[in-house]
Amino acid sequence: MKILFIINDAPYGSEKAYNALRMAMTLQKEHPGVEVQIFLMADAVTCALSSQCCTNVIISGLGNVIISAF
Repeated sequence: MKILFIINDAPYGSEKAYNALRMAMTLQKEHPGVEVQIFLMADAVTCALSSQCCTNVIISGLGNVIISAF
């Protein structure tokens, strides 16, 4: 089975992008036979930037989350 996550939200300001990445990582971990793909569009492309530093948010460096998951 193949599953595609399309993320369109900015990495900060809401937890939508973070939750989508968490769901993709959990799905890949619990079901190794499933092919998980992530498509980032619009503001979500900044999720893929590694070493982001934001002192005012709880979730920092979603790019590092993506790199460590896949």
